[in-house]
Amino acid sequence: MRMRKELLEMIMESSKDTYPNEFAAFLRAENGVIYELVILPGTISGRRSAIYQLYTKPIDFTLIGTVHSHPSGVTIPSDEDLILFSRTGDVHIIVGYPFRLNDYAVYDRNGKRIDIDIV
Repeated sequence: MRMRKELLEMIMESSKDTYPNEFAAFLRAENGVIYELVILPGTISGRRSAIYQLYTKPIDFTLIGTVHSHPSGVTIPSDEDLILFSRTGDVHIIVGYPFRLNDYAVYDRNGKRIDIDIV
């Protein structure tokens, strides 16, 4: 799996703009490249969590996972994150404060750390 560098930059800027609250969105991919964010209507961002209104998620097979920020800077998934991962796709990105281009980790639906190429 690969992700466009411009998208990673957008994720980091969005996370900075949302700080100290969490930023949260879904990821869209085509031909193995993550290229777009999809923000669900009604997503609630708080200091300790972001809450998706999953009933607003469209049936769209190009949505392959999620991205959210951890204002604490820790990019390890919480128990709640792991539940979300298991239900919402195969690729999940957590970005951490101070939201530089290398302040992220990627996980699969089981919470196992995986690598993606930035292109």
